[in-house]
Amino acid sequence: MEESQVPPGPEPGQAPPDQEELQRRLEEQLRQVRVQDLLLESVASILNLSARRIAKQDERDLEQGRLGIDAVRAVLELLEPSQREQVREALSQVQMLYAREVQGGVDEAPERSGEPPPERPTEPAPEQPQPERPSRLWTPPGT
Repeated sequence: MEESQVPPGPEPGQAPPDQEELQRRLEEQLRQVRVQDLLLESVASILNLSARRIAKQDERDLEQGRLGIDAVRAVLELLEPSQREQVREALSQVQMLYAREVQGGVDEAPERSGEPPPERPTEPAPEQPQPERPSRLWTPPGT
């Protein structure tokens, strides 16, 4: 709720508002709120929580992170065009974070981990062909 929407408190020397007055103020605020506003606030909260569930070791829950990503993708087209682009950027960042964590964090920058990156062979040895493994990179449904 914006600061301008917060109901004013009682004036000095006045009694606090009664139940009817509080109800009237609440009704007035509800008349001004748009579903679009609540949707944007919800999407922002979902993205923030998803990023937290993906990135914070002590709160790690990749399934919750994936669910948040899917939820935001499901409502993305319902947002106003100006909001949609900002949300797409944030969603993209959370998806990249998710992909990195699902892959085991191997792409973590050395300066962040304090350790040199593991050496990866540039191509497999001919006498030992690598078995095909399905990609562990999460991609949105329908793409």
